[in-house]
Amino acid sequence: MNSAVIRLPDPVPRARDPRAADAAQDKLARRLRRQVGQAIADFGMIADGDKVMVCLSGGKDSYTLLDVLLQLQKKAPVRFELVAVNLDQKQPGFPAHVLPQYLESIGVAYQIIEQDTYSVVSRVIPEGRTMCSLCSRLRRGALYRHAAENGFSKIALGHHRDDSVATFFLNLFHHAKLSAMPPKLRSDDGQHVVIRPLAYVAEDDIRAYAQARAFPIIPCNLCGSQDNLQRRQVSQMLQQWEQQHPGRIDQIARALGTVEPSQLADPALFDFMALARSPATAVPSPPSAWADATPDIGGAPGPA
Repeated sequence: MNSAVIRLPDPVPRARDPRAADAAQDKLARRLRRQVGQAIADFGMIADGDKVMVCLSGGKDSYTLLDVLLQLQKKAPVRFELVAVNLDQKQPGFPAHVLPQYLESIGVAYQIIEQDTYSVVSRVIPEGRTMCSLCSRLRRGALYRHAAENGFSKIALGHHRDDSVATFFLNLFHHAKLSAMPPKLRSDDGQHVVIRPLAYVAEDDIRAYAQARAFPIIPCNLCGSQDNLQRRQVSQMLQQWEQQHPGRIDQIARALGTVEPSQLADPALFDFMALARSPATAVPSPPSAWADATPDIGGAPGPA
């Protein structure tokens, strides 16, 4: 008896409901606004009358930073000014027209700094070595100088939660110290206040938001293209951990805001010598803004 195989037609793909996509984007936008607003409030990042220099590189992080700050500016309880600032480092192939066209299209004040740091870095750093250390110092100097010359009271950078966690491990592995990227800091010369409003925001959320908003992303062919970049290796490690144990990056980020000096080994932070003199000399840890953070909407608990 012969058997026949009857091929069934492929199932017709179900049409995607655009309303569901819009709802998901709105939900993501609300989460980012809440997290950025919470970080600004927790660390006193922006005060009434501030003139904020938003450093715009053309990457997903800085686009998202500017976009969310513009939204919050409309409803903020204080009045502050936002100016987008881009440092044109004269990197070969950099499309210098993209950022001005985008910023003009949305009506945002902007300034372009032109400084050929690329040639300096390329000449000084030997071939095969990472360029980040010198490049970041030159870039920071140019931005600080511009901020001082133009009366900016705050400098806003697009570093997010995952950047801070990666920096923690870089400092742990390569510099034997426990430090990361603080949400707010004063520069070494004491003249500038740097803020990171995306401190509570996950990189995956920024990536999804940037895609939904269709920002004109400018790829970086300098820093991100270096295969031996230690930050890339640490990021890969964290992503593996996250795949194996979802929520691990968020837990580490929370730990950075819940420090117990008496449980570490730094005598500059805790008076261990006094323990021999009195049984009740432990210094209580200050309350943490991260410890009381509420869970993200529709996701695993995370900084809010």
